[in-house]
This record gives sequence, structure tokens and C-alpha cells, in this order.
Amino acid sequence: MTQDIGNVAVAQGFEMLSTALANKQQKMEGQMAMQLLQGAAQPAAPSPVGNLGNNIDIKV
Repeated sequence: MTQDIGNVAVAQGFEMLSTALANKQQKMEGQMAMQLLQGAAQPAAPSPVGNLGNNIDIKV
């Protein structure tokens, strides 16, 4: 009987460890996904300074 209780306690310990490791892995994957998305984001084009080059007339 006491051996059965010990086996249940060990099984629950392994289950908790497995849950903690899975949670940690999910957090790391989420961080990696966010880093990938941030790295892929295109920076906004800077607005032109002054009037030079804003108006270009092309005649064909």
C-alpha cells in the first residue's frame, strides 16, 4: 500500500515537471516568434526634407 502511494507521488512529480517544461518551451517559442516578427517588420520610410525632389515632371 505504501509503495502504491509512493508510486503515485512520483508519477505526479513527473507530471508537474513535464507541465513546467512544456510551459517554459511555449514561452520560449512565443519569444522567438515575436523576435522573428519584429525583425521582419519594415521600418517606415523617412519623410522627405525640404522641397527638393518632391515634384518631378516627366514628359513622354
